[in-house]
Amino acid sequence: MALIKEIRQRTGLAIGVIAVGLIFFLVGGDILGPNSMILGSGRTTVGEIAGDRISYEEYIQKIEEAKLSFQQNTGRNPSENELYSIREQAWQALIVEKVFSAEYEKLGLIISDDELVDMVSGKNIIAELRRELTNPQTGEFDRQQLYAFLQSLDNADPQQQRFWAQQERLFADSRLRIKYDNLLGFSEYANTAEARLQHRMANTIAEVDHVHIPYYVISDTAVSVSENELKSFISKNKERFKVNESRDIDYVTFSLRPSAEDSMAVLTEIRALTEQLKASEDDSVFVLRNSEVSNSFRTILPGDNLPANLTSNVENPESGMVYGPFLTERSSYVSYKVTEQFEGTPRMRASHILLSTDGLEGTAKAEVRAEAQRILDEIKGGENFFFAAQQYGQDGTAQRGGDLGWFAKEDFIDEFADAVFSARTTGLLPNLVETEYGYHIIEVTELPQTLTTKLAILELELIASDATRNDVFRNADMFAANSSNAKSFRENAEKEDYQVLKATGVGSSARSLNNLTGAREIIRWSFTEASVGKVSQVFELDDAYVVALLVAETGEGVADLRDPMTREQVTMEVRNEKKADLIIQQIKGLESLEAIKEKFPDASLGSTPDLRMNATVIPGVGFAPRAVGAIFGMRTTGTLSQPIKEDIGVIVAKVNNLTPAPEIADFTRYQNEITTNASQRTSYMIMMAMEELADVKDYRYKFF
Repeated sequence: MALIKEIRQRTGLAIGVIAVGLIFFLVGGDILGPNSMILGSGRTTVGEIAGDRISYEEYIQKIEEAKLSFQQNTGRNPSENELYSIREQAWQALIVEKVFSAEYEKLGLIISDDELVDMVSGKNIIAELRRELTNPQTGEFDRQQLYAFLQSLDNADPQQQRFWAQQERLFADSRLRIKYDNLLGFSEYANTAEARLQHRMANTIAEVDHVHIPYYVISDTAVSVSENELKSFISKNKERFKVNESRDIDYVTFSLRPSAEDSMAVLTEIRALTEQLKASEDDSVFVLRNSEVSNSFRTILPGDNLPANLTSNVENPESGMVYGPFLTERSSYVSYKVTEQFEGTPRMRASHILLSTDGLEGTAKAEVRAEAQRILDEIKGGENFFFAAQQYGQDGTAQRGGDLGWFAKEDFIDEFADAVFSARTTGLLPNLVETEYGYHIIEVTELPQTLTTKLAILELELIASDATRNDVFRNADMFAANSSNAKSFRENAEKEDYQVLKATGVGSSARSLNNLTGAREIIRWSFTEASVGKVSQVFELDDAYVVALLVAETGEGVADLRDPMTREQVTMEVRNEKKADLIIQQIKGLESLEAIKEKFPDASLGSTPDLRMNATVIPGVGFAPRAVGAIFGMRTTGTLSQPIKEDIGVIVAKVNNLTPAPEIADFTRYQNEITTNASQRTSYMIMMAMEELADVKDYRYKFF
C-alpha cells in the first residue's frame, strides 16, 4: 500500500479495477494451461525452474493471486476451464519471476516510483488502464474515475486493497519486461551487406519451367523398408524425434444422450416459458431468471449478426415478436424475443495496411511514406488487398488481411475515422491517410449501418435426466467391474458391442482424449495411479461415462518405433527417399521436361514467370524451398537442373530467363525491414530461450 500514498501525495490519483489481461501482458501472451485442484503435502514439489524447486504452497499462492485478479475484474468465481487458464498463468508468472528477475538485477533495470506514477496518471498511461477508464461519451481517458477510487480506497475492504497492491507489482513487472524486451529488440541492426542481400532476394526474378513428380507415381510395394533402416533414420534425426513422457490409452465411452422422454420434458418446459416471455414486460429480467445461457439479453450493434438459429428460421424479425422454440446444434431448445429495434450509433467496416512511423522523422519517415505510396499504387493496379496486407501490414490485423471489423467513428483516431466515414462507396481510398501511428492504406468494405436490436434469448439445455444417467452408469460400472485386465477389457467390449477408442502419445498436461474433452482426471490417473494393463474405475465427464485401459508408457527421450504414429512417419520418409532414388534413376538421360512428363504421366508440368529468390513455394507445386534455392543457383539458362528431392516429390526445373535485382544506391528500406521483423520476434524468442535455459521441469500433472 506504500505506493498508494505516494501517488496520492503527488497526483491525487489512483486506479480502479484493471483487466486480468495484465497478467497475460506480463508474459507476452503465451499463457494457457491444466485442470482441477487437490490438497498436497506441505513439502511437495510441483516443478523446477532454473534449478529452484517450486513448492506446492508457492504455486498455490500464485494461483490465488491470479484468481483474486479474475474475481475483481469479473465479479464472479472462475469456471473450471477458466481455472485451468489461471493455473497456467500462475505457472508462467513463476517462470518469468524466477528467470527474468535475475536478468533485471544483472542489468540494473528498475521501476522508480516516479515512473509508476507516470504509468497511471502522467503522459504515458498504460494502454490497459486507458482502455478501462475511457468515458464512453467523450472517448477520452476519464481521470474522475481515478479520483473516485482514491477517495474510497481508505474504506475499501481488505480484498480490494490486496488486489490493488497486486496491481502495483504487475505494473512494475510488466514495464520491466517491456524494458528488457526493448533493450534487446532495439539492439537489432542490419548492415548494408544484409540489406543488399535482402534487396537481391526480394527482387531477383526467374522465369522457370518445371516438372513435379509426386512420390505416389511409384507404388509403395515397389520399395521395401527394413527395420534397421527405420532405426537408422531415427538415429540420424534424433532432434526431430524428441518426445516427452506420454501414455497410450484405450477407452470405452458410455454416452449420456438424453432419451426421448428427456427431450419431450425440456420441449414442454420451454414452450410454457416462451408463452410467458410473450407476455413479459421486463424481458431482460425474465431471460436472466429462466435462460440457461450466459449473456441471455443482448444488444446487437449495427453490422453484427443476429444469432444463426434466428436468421435461419425467420427472414425479417420484427420488434416485439417472439420466435421459437428451435432445436440448436448445441443440443438445446431456444426461443427469441425481439425486444426493441432502433437507429443506433453508425458503425462501418474497413481494412487497412499500416506502415509504422513510430520513432521516425525526416528522411526515414519520408521513405516509409514512399513505400506506402508504392504499395497503394500496386493495389490500384490490381494487386489483391488482402494478400498485400498480410505481406506489408505492421500491426496485429495483418494476418487477417487488415480487417478491422465493425467500428464506430469514435473508436478510432480522428484522421483515420474522418477519412473512412467520409467514404460514399465501398472500395479502396485513393490517398494515404497519415495518423500518429504511421501511414494507412484503407479499403472500405461495408458502409455505415445503424440498425440496433435488443434481443432476449431463452435457451434450455437438452441433457440427460438423472434417471437416464443412472441407467448409463450401471452399464459402465458393470463393464469396469468385469474387466480386470487388458484381455478381459477387450473381450467384454467385443461381447457387448462397445467400440474401443485409442489415444496415443497423450502428454502429462493434456486435458482431452482425442475429441473427448474434460478428460483431465483420466489422464492424471494414467500418469499417477495406473500401470500398463490396468483398467480404471468409471470416470464421469459432462456428456459421457468412460472406462479406460492403460496400454503403454513412453518415457522422455527419443520416439520409439513401437509408437504407431512415429513408425508411420518414419516409414513414409524412408520410403519416399527410396522412391526419389528410383525416380531419379528412371529419368536419368532424359533431356526435356516434356520427356519426363511422358515417362511419368501423373507428373505435373508447369511454368512460373515471376519466381522470386525469397520464395519458399512454387505456384502449382507447393512448398519447395530446396528447389527454389537450386533454381537460383543455376549458372546457365535453358538447361535442366539436377533432380531435386523435396518432401512433396522430385522436381526438375529449367530457367528460361533470370532478371537480376536492379541496382539501387540506398538500402535503408531493407535495413529497416530486417530490423523491424527481427525486433517483432524478439519477445517471443526471448521467452523461448529463457525457458530452455531455465530447464523448466513441470510436475503439476501429479496434482492437477
